[in-house]
Amino acid sequence: MQLLRLVASQLKVGAPLPFGVRDESGKLLLARGHLIGSEMQLETLLTRGLYADREEVEAAQKRQADVVEASRITLFDLWEQAIWQLKRLLQSVDQPGFPTRCDEFSAQLTGLVRRDPDIAIYLSVRQDPRRRNLYGLTHSLHCALVCQLMAARMGWSAERALTLVKAALTMNMTIIETQGQYAIHGRLTEIQRGQIRKHPEQAAERLRAAGVLDEVWLRTVAEHHERAGGGGYPSGDEPTEDASVLRMVDVFMAKISPRCGGRKVSIQDAARQMFGEARGSQAAAAIIKEYGIYPPGDFVQLASGELAVVIRRGENARSPIAAAITDKAGMPATTTVRRDTAQEGFAIKALMPDRPFVLRLAPERLYGVSMS
Repeated sequence: MQLLRLVASQLKVGAPLPFGVRDESGKLLLARGHLIGSEMQLETLLTRGLYADREEVEAAQKRQADVVEASRITLFDLWEQAIWQLKRLLQSVDQPGFPTRCDEFSAQLTGLVRRDPDIAIYLSVRQDPRRRNLYGLTHSLHCALVCQLMAARMGWSAERALTLVKAALTMNMTIIETQGQYAIHGRLTEIQRGQIRKHPEQAAERLRAAGVLDEVWLRTVAEHHERAGGGGYPSGDEPTEDASVLRMVDVFMAKISPRCGGRKVSIQDAARQMFGEARGSQAAAAIIKEYGIYPPGDFVQLASGELAVVIRRGENARSPIAAAITDKAGMPATTTVRRDTAQEGFAIKALMPDRPFVLRLAPERLYGVSMS
């Protein structure tokens, strides 16, 4: 044991000791976690001479550094990590324990959505077109979060909702790379077209081979491109309700996502199309209610003349909270100010087309999250 002499700055009154405190011979005087009750007690101890094992001090310093680092991680960081966690999960489908890993990741994702649904919606609306290569992964994540929000609003059981989330995460597991390539290039080879036609059944087969026993999960994946009344693929059969919902979510998210060769549709137009195609289904209505008329991520002009990005849903679907990113003259602001669009002076006057400087804005700035 190598002893280090302690100084006053390493000990705090009223705070648990981060390491054991010893005398000069190495005898333990105070165990880790002990509280020093007063300044007088601390002064008496220091006068006597206090020491600690070097290894314990270094371990305490590492724990403190880990705490500091963890405190800097934002929800945006966690969503970014989720992309790569999903990639590793899907790549591990042939390794033992996949169903358990999928359960764990799905639970983690649903917890992330619950922590701040507005941020989840923002990330699904304001996708970076420079990262089209990740489309296959981000699309699956965004479909999963929409499924969760919809299921919660409709009062589905936790078990049924989680199964739908898992189906959304795994429905395209055999074409993740193909989706990324299509998002970049906007075209498919005949081989890739064949892969896409077969991917629902192939994904279900991979899941079954990986040990998935949940027939609802498997069937939802296998039928998520089938259409009520026929006309879907790969078999043209009548899909289950959950599969129909997943197809609707899949199409909705594809329309609002940036992809080469396909014009990005506004949330408002995509919602109208979804509601019409679903013939006013409750699931479609639930999604529209969750996103609102102006969902987080929309770029809007306010009655004040300011340009702003919606960051929070409001009590009224037409009156969200927005972060102003320009002044009244349209000049970029150095700081973002929250505007309640329920107030007449800051009411939303128009949706605006995206501009390059909007994409460059860090979401942490819009939401007032420190990145230091």
